Amino acid sequence: MKFCSLCGAPVELRIPPDDSRERHVCTSCGEVHYQNPKLIVGAIPEWQDKILLCRRAIEPRHGLWTLPAGFMENGETTAEAATRETLEEANARIAIDDLYSMYSLPYINQVHLLFRAKLLDLDFSPGPESLEVKLFTEAEIPWDEIAFRPVRYSLEHFFAERNSGKFSFHIGELSPPTPS
Repeated sequence: MKFCSLCGAPVELRIPPDDSRERHVCTSCGEVHYQNPKLIVGAIPEWQDKILLCRRAIEPRHGLWTLPAGFMENGETTAEAATRETLEEANARIAIDDLYSMYSLPYINQVHLLFRAKLLDLDFSPGPESLEVKLFTEAEIPWDEIAFRPVRYSLEHFFAERNSGKFSFHIGELSPPTPS
């Protein structure tokens, strides 16, 4: 960041009073510009014994499978974000259930939140960010083609717990992936 979004004056990195981190601070009006993690919010849409996945039409991880999810927008709740992202990526309507997992990825400044959800009908199709959308049983999940670790871990927990009928909330902190 080079200029203040309020007054246009230059900003400089410094630690503001009563803070402990360097921030971009306007040299003219004194506005402190905070940079915070992005929330990635989505759903695990379930229909009977199947889960709806989307094959990505965009980077990162083009061509791989994921749950419908994306960046939360200002002015919406997390449940609204999950519902909107599912509609945008899979043209699918869902009923949100409980928050199921939260993974912090501090190395890329993201927090991933996934809700359990019920697919309301079978009228779904790829949105502009999806090449294809499809229902999968646990045995059919393309595990080697799952795009993101929070999605994989959430699905692994989901299927293990679904058999018992008791779901719990999962939380984790992920380090950068090791190069393969």
